[in-house]
Amino acid sequence: MILSGKEIARRMGGDIRIDPYKPERLNPNSYNLSLHEKLLVYDHPTLDMRRENTASPLIIPKDGLLLETGKLYLGRTQEYTETQNLVPMLEGRSSIGRLGLFVHITAGFGDVGFKGFWTLEMFCVQPIRIYAGVEICQIFYHSLQGDFDTYKSGKYQGNTDVQPSLLFKDFDE
Repeated sequence: MILSGKEIARRMGGDIRIDPYKPERLNPNSYNLSLHEKLLVYDHPTLDMRRENTASPLIIPKDGLLLETGKLYLGRTQEYTETQNLVPMLEGRSSIGRLGLFVHITAGFGDVGFKGFWTLEMFCVQPIRIYAGVEICQIFYHSLQGDFDTYKSGKYQGNTDVQPSLLFKDFDE
């Protein structure tokens, strides 16, 4: 079951924390999150799952940043979230998708107990100018059924910035 917008608002400060929270961003069954000004781009065109891949920061200027096709940009939400007793999910907004910008390619499924900023995997089908602060995605919440363990991974929990892939930590060297 997906929580309604009214239920999201009711659970703020309890099972749900969104900081900063702006009531006008609440939708019938989700909440809009915005894009931070900082992005990361990988330094090399070929990535290796077994290795740490270096990335360089980009700052979105006030007049926007033109994204190139065929390139992955990692961004993050301006909002810090914490979720208890619910499964947080992230999706791009339809208005953003209609411009050909994929906001969260594969990792929109969050874990109960996650605390941090959401890293966005952004990819565009044609060049597009983006702006910091734009409401770029929406978070929504599923209820849980049955016993569960909360998210405890050290890889992404409590992050404070854009997070590149830490998959290399899963490989035994």
